[in-house]
Amino acid sequence: MTDFLIYLSNLFAFDDSHPLLFTQIHFWTFFFIAYIGFCLIVSIGEKRSRRRLQELPTQLRLGKARRLWRNGYLFLVSLFFYYKTSGNYVALLIFSTIVGYFLGIWFDNLEARQLRTGHSTQGRRKALMVVGVVVNLAVLCYFKYAYFFTDIFNTIASTHYSIANVIILPVGISFFTFQNISYIVDVYKGKVRHADNILDFGFYTTFFPQLVAGPIIRADQFIPQLYKPYFLTRRQFGIAVFWIMNGLFKKLILSDYLAVSFVDRIFDNPLLYTSFENFSALLIYSLQVYADFSGYTDIAIGVAMLMGFYLPKNFNSPYKATNAAGFWKRWHISLSNWLKDYLYIPLGGNRSATLGTFLIPTVMLAVVCLMAHNLYLVMAASAAVVLLALVYLVFPRHRRDFCTNLNNFDTMLLGGMWHGASFNFITWGALNGLGILVYKMWKKWGPWVRIIVIAIIYGGIRCAYYYYPCPALSMFHFAFMVIASAIILLHIVPAFGGKRYRPSKFKNGVVVVWNTFFTFIFISFTRLFFRSGSNLDPAEANEVAWRTATQMVERIGGQWNFSQIPAILDNYAAVFVVFLIGMVIHWLPERFKRRYRLWFASMPIWLMLLVVVIGVFVVYQFITADLQPFIYFQF
Repeated sequence: MTDFLIYLSNLFAFDDSHPLLFTQIHFWTFFFIAYIGFCLIVSIGEKRSRRRLQELPTQLRLGKARRLWRNGYLFLVSLFFYYKTSGNYVALLIFSTIVGYFLGIWFDNLEARQLRTGHSTQGRRKALMVVGVVVNLAVLCYFKYAYFFTDIFNTIASTHYSIANVIILPVGISFFTFQNISYIVDVYKGKVRHADNILDFGFYTTFFPQLVAGPIIRADQFIPQLYKPYFLTRRQFGIAVFWIMNGLFKKLILSDYLAVSFVDRIFDNPLLYTSFENFSALLIYSLQVYADFSGYTDIAIGVAMLMGFYLPKNFNSPYKATNAAGFWKRWHISLSNWLKDYLYIPLGGNRSATLGTFLIPTVMLAVVCLMAHNLYLVMAASAAVVLLALVYLVFPRHRRDFCTNLNNFDTMLLGGMWHGASFNFITWGALNGLGILVYKMWKKWGPWVRIIVIAIIYGGIRCAYYYYPCPALSMFHFAFMVIASAIILLHIVPAFGGKRYRPSKFKNGVVVVWNTFFTFIFISFTRLFFRSGSNLDPAEANEVAWRTATQMVERIGGQWNFSQIPAILDNYAAVFVVFLIGMVIHWLPERFKRRYRLWFASMPIWLMLLVVVIGVFVVYQFITADLQPFIYFQF
């Protein structure tokens, strides 16, 4: 009994070495206790509401019951969860909640005053919206980008300023900051009415399943659920359990096992491993990061569903995408939609350009050039800016497409910066932006233009390699030859057939497989810069990340010893088997996946329990000595 009491006291006290991770028993003990309290609160609250409010309309009755019983309880539970995760930084979450709540009330009060008096309050409402966004971004920038901006200033001004106190990044600050910004903007635009009660808004802001790693829930998606009665069917219960088990399988079997057994070793010291191992690490990391992040989302969706709430879908088999633009419609969907609505469209979207359209890439290029102290880089960047300006001025018919592509690129650039305060994340975002830009232009080019572009790129790579031979250019040369050959055979040659050319189903299938494979390779390569900067102290992120990325490129672009590959496959047989199984499951048709979800949800309870016990036993065999934190906790 004493040991149990000590365990409970440890459970309720903050311990930064034991945060409430979905993969730890501490979280499930916490959730079990919280869920019992939730069931009791809901049951008592709804009974009292029915007695006291029988004469009121149903919507009012349910709304009051939710606010008095369920929302207040879950708000406090969520604050406790964040306290266990980030300690005293819970005060930051409370501050953000209070700011958003009172701004929402202020917006609607000003609008009501305008209707009552006829005097416009639009200017004041807009000023308040700007203040709310700036306050949230200022807090985010201080904790997330203080080292980054200080490093930039020191490099440019040749100073040696440093951050006096070590800044620890609060877990999930980007997620709840973006969530608050979306609420402020949506209330300002009239898309949603402000929350009437601090408990309603606090619960929306802090709902613990998605609090620290998303998905980012929008006010118009979630707040209406606050006023609906608790409802969970037998099949919904089964689906919730399935999502929880599916997430644990992804995290512990795919992500953690692949990370500890292979990926982390390669990235920690790329020069100790062969070219094939470095290349394999890139591909396997793509599955690892997907299994890690989507595994968290699956568990969050399942836990929320058990409490009667529904979180938005955040992943849609992203590695089935046939191009970079399609990938970002399938990956981290809540963030992609947020960036589209609150960044891409305000920049001008697909309609026109704004000052920000040109200012963002110009500032980024200027900062990179100043930090690099490289004359050739400055000349190349200047030439790129001049070329873009000439294209914009000389081809007025194509200005709309030009602005659309540039807005897309800016969105991906800032999306990369959202992920981390270092230039490797900006590089990662820029590469994804270029991938989308090239795809959109490629669709509009005819076969002759495509041939000319391929010839120019090939000539540029050959000339660069002639004057500056290095492993990186060797890698790009080989990759470009393979890619160009496939593109010519699958895309350019058939295009000369015009309307008379009718490809067979087999040919279409080959094209889809190639596009999917090429997109996966491209996305995996960009993740070289994403992974290199992860889990690093901001003060050393730039230097270590670029060194790791450079070493891996040198290995992959260097001499390949194909005779070593069989031995490597034999030594890491389990890793490659798990990787292949994970990719095959990922590529299964969605209809098939939906069928086995429903089959699991329709099982008798005793059989479902048996499957869960067997599943937990299997997962336990893959648990490593040191459980890996979720990758997106740092964002």
